[in-house]
Amino acid sequence: MKINGIEYLDPYKNNETDKVYWLTPIDNNIGEHLFSFDLEKVYNLFADYPWKLTQDEKEIFDKENPYWVEYFSDRK
Repeated sequence: MKINGIEYLDPYKNNETDKVYWLTPIDNNIGEHLFSFDLEKVYNLFADYPWKLTQDEKEIFDKENPYWVEYFSDRK
């Protein structure tokens, strides 16, 4: 799968009902966590969360990923 010119392995969801897709680039940088809601716009978890997400995207992400909410609890 290719998004914005970058080749990714098949996107996956942690749960079938999730709206967040997790992406792994073919040339994966270790420790890089990428995700998307629409498979068009890609977010980098460490660089973009929560500042670049819309309010709706943040609510969805937080509901589906409580671990990361706790991990980034200082980013309010």
